Amino acid sequence: MSNNVVETIQPIANTIVTAHQFELVDVEFVREGQSWYLRIYIDKPGGINIEECAMVSDELSEKLDTMDPDPIPQAYFLEVSSPGAERPLKKEADYQNAVGKYVHIGLYQKQDGKKVFEGDLKEVTPDTLTLDYLDKTRHKTVTIDRKQISQARLAVKF
Repeated sequence: MSNNVVETIQPIANTIVTAHQFELVDVEFVREGQSWYLRIYIDKPGGINIEECAMVSDELSEKLDTMDPDPIPQAYFLEVSSPGAERPLKKEADYQNAVGKYVHIGLYQKQDGKKVFEGDLKEVTPDTLTLDYLDKTRHKTVTIDRKQISQARLAVKF
């Protein structure tokens, strides 16, 4: 159900977002407790502000309200926001822009005994990512097959 909603909403949201020269980072349709949430994450160089989020929310809400049949028949909350400091890496450009930055990578299966790596993204190829990470006090390098990545995002280093 939620995948169909995302597939339907994504091109509509993308049209509205790109008309303002913003970037559509992600679309989620998730259930939390008894409620459904349609979350739209947008960004632009230098960051997105609350007024810009509200403008996109108003335009998207208006567009969705006029669609027949209704793409989301159940009640839901629409949230438009910035992806924040821990922005997900979804598209190829996201990965390329993250080279040299600190990232969090989650894997489907353990590699070198770990399912999660956090470190500096050193290289991106069509098939792999190379990370420099700290294992206790030693710097190590790991190359990860991109097919093994369950989730990737920018991370905040503490």
